[in-house]
Amino acid sequence: MMQTNDIHIGAQPVFEDGYMTASGLRLHYVSAGRGDLILFLHGFPEFWYAWKNQLEEFGKDHRAVALDLPGFNLSDKPKELSAYEVGHIIENVWAFAREISPNKKFALVAHDWGGYIAWALAIAYPDVLRRLVIINAPHPAVFARLLRSDPMQQKASSYMELFCSAQAEQILSANDFEFLSRVMAFGRQNGLPAEDKSEYVKAWSQPSAITGGLNYYRANRLTASSAGDGPSRWSAKVDVPTLVIWGMNDPALLPQNLDGLEEYVTRLAVHRISDASHWLVHTHTKAINQLIVSNLAGGVSNASE
Repeated sequence: MMQTNDIHIGAQPVFEDGYMTASGLRLHYVSAGRGDLILFLHGFPEFWYAWKNQLEEFGKDHRAVALDLPGFNLSDKPKELSAYEVGHIIENVWAFAREISPNKKFALVAHDWGGYIAWALAIAYPDVLRRLVIINAPHPAVFARLLRSDPMQQKASSYMELFCSAQAEQILSANDFEFLSRVMAFGRQNGLPAEDKSEYVKAWSQPSAITGGLNYYRANRLTASSAGDGPSRWSAKVDVPTLVIWGMNDPALLPQNLDGLEEYVTRLAVHRISDASHWLVHTHTKAINQLIVSNLAGGVSNASE
């Protein structure tokens, strides 16, 4: 079942705001345009709004859709921790895409946790994807290896222990989400625009939204101390044309995540952006959009800039 409304900027409708029930969850999404589907998946602590610039650009000639993942913003937030395991989330995303674009392959663009989920979806359901674009999101098998054996990535990922703790909600929400605002670096060179802060605070203030996001870390045991279990299910090769875009100054997801990636992806192009950090979707919008366009046309090869 689908429900839609328009999101207005000024007098004109710009985006379509909707809800769809998929795999038993009511999921919120925002879309623009008509045509072949491009689905955008955000990470933590973001929501559909992370892709507003991409919706505007790709809505010109595609059906561009940005989903609020389960647990975030206006989508349903299951109480059961197991609902946030990657295996369950990919079923939600796949069911959503199947409903919104029946019997058609689609392009998937994803960042951070959205990218981790996109890797898993590409492994489980390669036949539904036309193209895959990953932006600063580790492949599950590579990341598990680094968490087990790479001291630098272990140190960079130490914040995940906090996110899995019982105190996490209180710490992240204190002083009007001061912790998360620092993480997003609003108004700073490698962060988000200052004017976006109010929209993020509104999304974080939704009931149980912070817990929903944190449950991705808790359910999937993404910490150095638990990585030994290894996500063997996600070690199979990805057989989808894949572009990986990587901001090389990401303090949390280090460039080592690119090492050995070709072992897991049969058709891979990697584009490194030397002056970009984790929030490159916001700080390098033009470059990101151009790379997605080139990927859709089949014209991206390994490169650095």
